[in-house]
Amino acid sequence: MANTSIILRVELTHDKVSFGDVASAISRAGGDVTSIDVIRVGKESSVRDITVDVQDAAEAAVVDAIKQLEGSTLINVSDRTFLAHLGGKISTQPSMPIKNRDDLSRVYTPGVARVCTAIHQDPQKAYSLTIKRNTVAVISDGTAVLGLGDIGPKAAAPVMEGKAMLFKQLAGVDAFPICLDTTDTEEIIRTVKAISPIFGGINLEDISSPRCFEIESRLGQELDIPVFHDDQHGTAVVMLAGLLNALKVVGKPIESIRVVVNGIGAAGVSICKMLLAAGVKRLVPVDREGAIIRGETYEQPMWQWLAQQPQVEAVSGTLDQLIKGADVFIGVSRAGLLKVEHVQSMAKDPIVFALANPQPEIDPEIAQPYVRVLATGRSDFPNQINNVLCFPGIFRGALDCRASHINEEMKLAVARAIASVVSDAELNELYVIPSIFNEQVVATVRHAVIEAAIRTGTARRIPPDFR
Repeated sequence: MANTSIILRVELTHDKVSFGDVASAISRAGGDVTSIDVIRVGKESSVRDITVDVQDAAEAAVVDAIKQLEGSTLINVSDRTFLAHLGGKISTQPSMPIKNRDDLSRVYTPGVARVCTAIHQDPQKAYSLTIKRNTVAVISDGTAVLGLGDIGPKAAAPVMEGKAMLFKQLAGVDAFPICLDTTDTEEIIRTVKAISPIFGGINLEDISSPRCFEIESRLGQELDIPVFHDDQHGTAVVMLAGLLNALKVVGKPIESIRVVVNGIGAAGVSICKMLLAAGVKRLVPVDREGAIIRGETYEQPMWQWLAQQPQVEAVSGTLDQLIKGADVFIGVSRAGLLKVEHVQSMAKDPIVFALANPQPEIDPEIAQPYVRVLATGRSDFPNQINNVLCFPGIFRGALDCRASHINEEMKLAVARAIASVVSDAELNELYVIPSIFNEQVVATVRHAVIEAAIRTGTARRIPPDFR
């Protein structure tokens, strides 16, 4: 259970309640008082900020206990998470100070006109003379925010800001959140194309399926900068990295395994495509209605694509039936869907990637005795499949070589690169994927991206360390 720290601003009426009464009420409700700050003291009342450590599940009980205590008035509740978001989490900073008229004339009028003219004559100079070479747009319409769903563009902004922070801290990439107040596919495509000249790359985020497929595909075709939908491809790349190492642990070649993928939305489709590209020969995609069957006809274009792939099994059925004998289960669906009986029916040394968030398809503590390798999307269990391992290094590499797009070869190279960060000496059931804070990850991914981009003719610049 996760813990948090909340700050209660409380006014106490002296003739009705003491601070000891407040502390006792907090303790009974499951909280632990760690500090008290006196804000104002008067003859009849006082106002104090009380910092309380509490488990997430008990936070409401602590707040209710103060509200119900006679003589105490709860003025405000805040916590460290909300305080970290006050005023937003990112800002822009100039790269040089403007101290006098001479500085002003060089960075703005009249000197800037010479630079504008140079770019007008040679548009590629935008990469060297503007922020384009190191800037990525993080774009969402807020329709598929992880664990929250369709919450809209304003409510999605804190997630996009957080992503921008990770870009900067982990890979030195300047990223800016752009939350669009439209869910119309054509309008999103037009808008992103219209704002693209200032950006060196586009990271699409939290756009619902199936619109996300067309949006990414069209933008990838119509723009000359890399476009990456992290919910699809980031998840698939990191999943494959973990799977490659998990297969080493159990001693099974990827060509021999039978894989069940449950939840064929944006992430699920991309996972299936990545598995096929990596060499999986027996694939069983399963959604709410059951298996996607080879040879059948489907309205959803990506399901139809899957149904045309020779590696997809031509067998109908539900998860209960199809998981029997599977070597690998990969879930990007919903909590509690996978049962112990399912795992017990799998092949010897089963690998389970239960990636639903915030709650996985099966409780890891329940599943652990029955699986050989278990991975989730959570940080409080071993083997976290986290997109943060992927997107900073991918864009660092793509920007450094000015890649025109991100192709399948680059994604496969990234998966193998992430897997390689875990050495043979370190590799075991509880460590098949590196930590997001492993300093080797971004550099290794960057190198793999540039190498693959050069090899496939996608790079438009050769970085100095590759010459």
